[in-house]
Amino acid sequence: MDVTLRLAQDPDADALLGRSPLAALVGMLLDQQIPMEWAFKGPATIARRLGADDLDAHEIAAHDPEAFAALLSEKPAVHRYPGSMAQRIQRLCQYLVETYDGDAEAVWQDAGSGRELLGRLQELPGFGKQKAQIFLALLGKQLGVRPDGWQEAAGDYGQPGTFRSVADITGPQSLAKVRAHKQEMKAAAKAAKADGQRK
Repeated sequence: MDVTLRLAQDPDADALLGRSPLAALVGMLLDQQIPMEWAFKGPATIARRLGADDLDAHEIAAHDPEAFAALLSEKPAVHRYPGSMAQRIQRLCQYLVETYDGDAEAVWQDAGSGRELLGRLQELPGFGKQKAQIFLALLGKQLGVRPDGWQEAAGDYGQPGTFRSVADITGPQSLAKVRAHKQEMKAAAKAAKADGQRK
């Protein structure tokens, strides 16, 4: 895996995401309740604090939980909730070690279909259906991983020419469009909730 991604809007962080399957998975895991760029900068920050140039699932899985949480909590913190995210990242890495011998790319390498790949992604700790579909769309749109039926399995996120998720970010302009779409979705959800309460 060696592609150019622009999810973190930071050359070093993006370079790591483009060459490291585990970094891409960890960035996706971190992508909630914080700005997207902050989430995808996280893997590079973690690697640097571990004194490495990449993430290693075996190393993270075996790391002392308190020490790992402290590592994520250092200023600037990797996430708004560094303690709970440290646990989630360790659970993800432990699962990868147990299921794929620590090789994150093995999650998608030999998937026979989009549906099978979606199923594998949803089995990852911390990956619900929506997160799995977004990551599947990212794999297909930007990382060249396109098993049969990947677009259908990714749902709306797999559609070409849209700006719905990180799968569609290729630079600052598309980032702004994705951010605007997310804000529209939030506003619509808020309005629907308020409407429901009035009834």
